[in-house]
Amino acid sequence: MKSIKFEDLKSDRPDGLVPAIIQDADTLRVLMLAYMDKQALDTTLATGKVTFYSRSRRQQWTKGETSGNHLILADIAYDCDRDTLLVKVHPEGPACHRGTTSCFQADANDDAADCTGFIRYLAALIEQRHKLMPQGSYTTSLFTSGIDKIAQKVGEEAVETVIEAVAGRRDGLVYEASDLVYHLLVLLEATGLSLKEIEAELKRRHS
Repeated sequence: MKSIKFEDLKSDRPDGLVPAIIQDADTLRVLMLAYMDKQALDTTLATGKVTFYSRSRRQQWTKGETSGNHLILADIAYDCDRDTLLVKVHPEGPACHRGTTSCFQADANDDAADCTGFIRYLAALIEQRHKLMPQGSYTTSLFTSGIDKIAQKVGEEAVETVIEAVAGRRDGLVYEASDLVYHLLVLLEATGLSLKEIEAELKRRHS
């Protein structure tokens, strides 16, 4: 994370505030837009809980101080003009006061239809399962079985995916491909790899 000081930023607003775009660090989904002053930025960096300046109330406010839906700071950076902040967070609940994941949703029903970033969310959940190893979890049972068994499962799901593709069964292909992706994510976690490393390799090949 960059060491950011408010004095490093530039604001072209009469009130001197800097807009802050809030993004989910796992799914990369944009959650909301708010504003920061020096005190809000300093408080955010000091506490790890994202804090803003409320233009309507004219005071500092920490997201979640009444609802409990805090935004836990993961990373923060400014843009090329140094007049906007990008704040990556781990949200503890909905970001919007309406109860939706993002302020850019029409309503709560959008969550069911919007799958943006879900694979990253699933990867983060699998990582959490690996750390906590909760009893009764299928993911836990996979980690307990060992890498050889997990790899075998990936192979089985790959074969089943191929069978559905060759047979031209679209619904079956979606189902088996989903199984394959899930078990591959488990295998990556078990071997200490991440989606970022896979993305980096794909980007290297592309370039």
